[in-house]
Amino acid sequence: YDETTVNPEDEEVAFDEGTDEFSAYFNQLTNPKVLITTSDRPRGRTVRFCEQLATVVPHAHVYYRRGLALKRVIPQCVSRGFTYLMVINEDRKVPNGLILCHLPDGPTAHFKVSSVRLRKEIKRRGKDPTEHVPEVILNNFSTRLGHSIGRMFAALFPHDPQFVGRQVATFHNQRDFIFFRFHRYIFKNEKKVGMQELGPRFTLKLRSLQKGSFDSKFGEYEWVHKRHEMDSSRRKFHL
Repeated sequence: YDETTVNPEDEEVAFDEGTDEFSAYFNQLTNPKVLITTSDRPRGRTVRFCEQLATVVPHAHVYYRRGLALKRVIPQCVSRGFTYLMVINEDRKVPNGLILCHLPDGPTAHFKVSSVRLRKEIKRRGKDPTEHVPEVILNNFSTRLGHSIGRMFAALFPHDPQFVGRQVATFHNQRDFIFFRFHRYIFKNEKKVGMQELGPRFTLKLRSLQKGSFDSKFGEYEWVHKRHEMDSSRRKFHL
């Protein structure tokens, strides 16, 4: 048992979620519109990763950043009606970080990215995804922090999935690692279902959650991963 695990019927949690930054999305008052950008002057693998992410997230636009500071990008995103800014960072030509900023009022999550597999690197993958809005599955986001992160992922996708496309985006949390997979399913008969992975696939590890939009100097942090303190117990998880 983990004392931070939340009862789904907890009234206090329900009230908090009814008034948080994502409530307009869950009440279907706003539709997601996502800008995907990169660290300065990205290399080929990061560029391809961004392009493939844009085929997973509906209404996503890719912008290649050349020397423009994030603090100048965010006001432009807000003025053009974007609800999310997603920044892919890289190290030695490999994607290694993700900043997910909910606009206009935050919060901002910073993730470490690992185990990226692009479409060409996935064996027996299906044909490229269609433009249908996918279904979204969120597994094991059971704590207060997990609820916030789960709602953050959910609000990336439009509320009404198009079941005709038979596409599913899955965020599976296991031991505080978030595994992302993108599949297409097909009903072979009444009992059997076939699955095709479409890609890309990657793994996320939450590094910090910050109130408000991105602010590296004066931002107020709700949660920060302290590696040596928090990783000492293998039984305690935070999401």
